Formats: sequence, C-alpha cells, structure tokens
Amino acid sequence: MAFSASGEARVAVLVDCDNVTPEILEHALRVGAQFGRVVLRRGYGNPGTLANRWQEALVRLAFTPCLQYQYAAGKNTADIALALDALEALFDARADTFCLVTSDSDFAYLCRKLRERGATVCIVGEAKTPDALRNASDEFFEWTRQADQPDESPEPRHITCPAKADAKPEPAKPVVKRRPRFVVDAVALMVSSTNEGKVTLSALGGYLKRADPAFSPSAYGHSGLLNMIKTYDLLHAVQESGGHWSVSLAKEPDADEPPATS
Repeated sequence: MAFSASGEARVAVLVDCDNVTPEILEHALRVGAQFGRVVLRRGYGNPGTLANRWQEALVRLAFTPCLQYQYAAGKNTADIALALDALEALFDARADTFCLVTSDSDFAYLCRKLRERGATVCIVGEAKTPDALRNASDEFFEWTRQADQPDESPEPRHITCPAKADAKPEPAKPVVKRRPRFVVDAVALMVSSTNEGKVTLSALGGYLKRADPAFSPSAYGHSGLLNMIKTYDLLHAVQESGGHWSVSLAKEPDADEPPATS
C-alpha cells in the first residue's frame, strides 16, 4: 500500500460525471478527506457533460477533467477510462484508497477488483444507487440534495477607494461569528466510525484542511477552531485527562445552524 511521508493514506476521488450532478462534488471531497490525503481528483464524462454544467465545478475544486469521446452510439468510454485509471493508480502505488462518485452498478466489478488487491473503496452516490454497487464497496455514503443550502462561504472583501483627507473614519463594525453547517457534518462523519462517538480536535482540524485547504476559523469570525466549536449548539467539546480536546455531537444534527452573533 502507498502512503505519504506523514503516514496518511493516499486517496483518489474519481467522479462519473455522466451519472451524478456537480452539487455532489464538495460532499465527495469531504468523504475522501476522512480517509487521508486526496492526491487524485478526476472527473470523467463526454463532451456534452463536461462542456456545460460540470465545467465550473471541476475548475473551482481543482479536478482534472477527463474528456472521453464516444466512438459509437451507446458506448460509454468514460466509464472504461475511469476504471483503467483507477487500476493504473493502484498498480503505480499512487493511491491505495478510492472514492468513486457514482450510482452506476457497472462499477461493482471494479470495486471488487480494487479490494482484492488490498485497496479501500468507498462509494459516494445518490439514493438510487443499487445494492450491487453499495455492497461491493467497503463503505457507502449516500448524498441527498438539500434544497436551500445556507451560504457558508466567507464574506466577500470589498475594495474601497482611499478616503478623502476631510472624511471621518467609519466606526468599526462588530464581527459576526458564523457557524457553517459543514463543521457539524464533518464531526458526524468522523464519529460515525468510532466506538467512543468523539474525535480529537486536532484530527478534526486536519480533516477540515484536507477537505478545504482554504478553511480557516478566522474567515468565520473566530480566533481558533476550539473557539469556533464552542459556539455550536450541536457540538460538544471536552478537555481530556491528557490535556487535549475532543469533539462530539451534542444531539442529532437535523437542522441547519443559524449564524451566531457576537
């Protein structure tokens, strides 16, 4: 098995763009990041798929688009390319963990072959994913489209013109501390595979940075990750006997967190 210098598993996130929607991408990256460092990000599809709604999502999230032309009607060459690239990455020791983003049962055989070679395989798919594909993986993560997702991105920075000499300085605006929902989702995802139902603060921080390299508590008005976690009603932070902090779910995360005010 291939490991990075830090001992983390090397994860390949391979997306069947002809079968799923672009909205699934960010969730897939968060799933993949819990297993280790995401080293391969690729999206496979035909010209009609990748030239339209997928283009913005693939570019924004740093995926390599793998365009595949159809040589004959009814032949899906993108599926074959995805399968061959997965096996090549395994044999070249570039990845040992594979996150396949699809609901197509045709990939069940690929899952079995990867696992036979010692790889870990997870599937990120929609509710329509058949049992044949779910059961062929080590773990299946179901994605459900959420109708009204709150804006979790940092507030845009506005560039203003230099103030005139006689202009009075504007009073400083109070900092609004926000609580993005994806932090709760991250804790729920990480603790689901533990017996204790909790995760260390450092592990959570590492996971959030792997899922989004630009993540910073300061972007949401917090001085640090611990300070940020303590503002959540749905999360519980406790200091362990060794001095480190652990985070768990305070209750079932069934509602979006409203923004906190300072």
